[in-house]
Amino acid sequence: MIAVFLTLKTVHIIAVIAWMAGLLYLPRLFVYHANAEAGSDKSETFKVMEGRLYGAIINPAMAVTWLAGLGMVVYWEMNGITSAREFWFIAKFILVLAMSGVTGMQSRHVKNFASDSNQKSARYFRIFNEVPTVLMILIVTLVVVKPFQGLF
Repeated sequence: MIAVFLTLKTVHIIAVIAWMAGLLYLPRLFVYHANAEAGSDKSETFKVMEGRLYGAIINPAMAVTWLAGLGMVVYWEMNGITSAREFWFIAKFILVLAMSGVTGMQSRHVKNFASDSNQKSARYFRIFNEVPTVLMILIVTLVVVKPFQGLF
């Protein structure tokens, strides 16, 4: 049974890495795209790159992250390893929901660029690019340190 858990954990980690790579790269594309003239060859190339990155990497990686993560929670609960009611896990879950929200915002930006209706500046996307990094740092810290474990 431990092999099932370790498989889920492996898949979860790989999916998180792919998800984060996409979340960190896509806003950089947005920075360059925001400076490209709508309808130009450069803009059209960015549209293709953004659409493929989001559709082929970010979205599937997020889905696999969620599925494997939820599978691990079920395993924990069934085997009494830890509880989804622990502070660190609840905080992590909330932050992962926020990361999913950032992913949804990126989807909206991809659609806006695809329809040449982006209204955001390159500066906005430079700042927006930092949000997944901050969330990632907080999530990893919670998973590794597990603050207040056993208190709730």
